[in-house]
Amino acid sequence: MPISLIKQNRIKRGQTLLDVASAVGTNPGHLSRIENGMSNASPELAERLAKHFGYAITEIEILYPERFTDN
Repeated sequence: MPISLIKQNRIKRGQTLLDVASAVGTNPGHLSRIENGMSNASPELAERLAKHFGYAITEIEILYPERFTDN
């Protein structure tokens, strides 16, 4: 299973799930499920995540991760 773009960016920045979840106003469990493809981000959360990562990952990449992974 490929690593999600969210997780790649989080690790690259040296941040934990708790760090990112706290910064964007969600809980670490929900963020983990999004990273692992078991849940979807809302458009609002996708916007906050994209902003948090300095737009190194876009809202569209967060909302539709299957379109941006090598399967």
